[in-house]
Amino acid sequence: MLPLLSGTRIIEVGAVVLGPYAGQILADLGAEVIKVEPLEGDIARHAHPSGEGGGALFVNNNRNKRMLALDLKRPEGRAVLARLIASADVLFHNMRVEAAERLGLGFEAVAAINPAIIHCAATGFGRRGPYRDRPAFDDIIQAASGIAGLGTATGGDPRFVPTVLADKVAALHAVYGILAALVARGRGHQGAIKVEVPMFEALTAFLLNEHLAAATFAAGGAPGYPRILSPNRRPFRTADGWIAVLPYTDRQWHAFLAEIGREDVTREAWFKDPRVRPAHIDTLYAIVADSLPHRTTGEWIAALSARDVPCSEVPGLAQLLVDPHLSEIGFFDVPAGYPEGIARALPQPVLFGDIAHAPDTPPHALGEDSRAVLGEIGLAETEIAALIAAGVVAAD
Repeated sequence: MLPLLSGTRIIEVGAVVLGPYAGQILADLGAEVIKVEPLEGDIARHAHPSGEGGGALFVNNNRNKRMLALDLKRPEGRAVLARLIASADVLFHNMRVEAAERLGLGFEAVAAINPAIIHCAATGFGRRGPYRDRPAFDDIIQAASGIAGLGTATGGDPRFVPTVLADKVAALHAVYGILAALVARGRGHQGAIKVEVPMFEALTAFLLNEHLAAATFAAGGAPGYPRILSPNRRPFRTADGWIAVLPYTDRQWHAFLAEIGREDVTREAWFKDPRVRPAHIDTLYAIVADSLPHRTTGEWIAALSARDVPCSEVPGLAQLLVDPHLSEIGFFDVPAGYPEGIARALPQPVLFGDIAHAPDTPPHALGEDSRAVLGEIGLAETEIAALIAAGVVAAD
């Protein structure tokens, strides 16, 4: 944990991946992140596979936070949340707009409680346009944004990217939105700041960054970045496995073609002209594919690395756990204080030079910090006990 955001209190009302992933990044940077959960807990606590500390999805998205379990469907719970909001710098949620407003988490309601609040809402389709009321999950946003349909551009069927892409990309947008708002407030901005992250727009912009392509210009043209959409852009077979190879610059192509004894290609007119060469990318990829099965992956890695041609093995998930680079830097090391049943933990991957780190803390139990948080916002012990007895608050 880094001290960069120390003194910043963030209330996270989030579940599963999007909200918790964003909240964890902010907590890693030193913010005090208070996660408000329903009495039954974030559903990721119980998601398969599970072990020490709960579901793996929960363990990997909720370190360095404090946990308050609160029934927001009851007016007493919403009253407690209002007091918490009054003490906070940021309120962040990833709920549907109407659900958030029912619980008093809409911008106007929150700003009325805390006129200096930063309010960040990550929603499926935002508050504008004809899609605004649609429910959204990762698969739905992958489909709507065009990401799932990319397979059709390379001659295949639509398919989802096999990772929770939409949630994590939207979470990163939420993090930079919150950080920008904190900077603005630090520079004297007065009043509440509203930050909205529509997943659909975020993922569409993410996709079209390169794929808007010729459609960018008034002269027109089809969207789609040709090299990226080439069906021949893929990991290539070697004598004993797979390799990724990407000669990209002129020097790298010359180096690769020299390695495979195809300098004749460099004398072609189309190769010499950088404006024309991209139209022949499939010819080049075919040359790459034809040459690689004649050596092992290890032999290619050694030869191409010696020529400074970008290349990589293609590990499976299990191979990442024993990757020599990740092992040497301690990527999966478990911080002191984690339960003995946790064999691996994921780090904050952004490095900040010589700034001292504090030890990361594992995800807390449901309601573990309820009593302490409620005491900090001014509730007496008798009031806290009454809320617990009434089933409004759960405390570990």
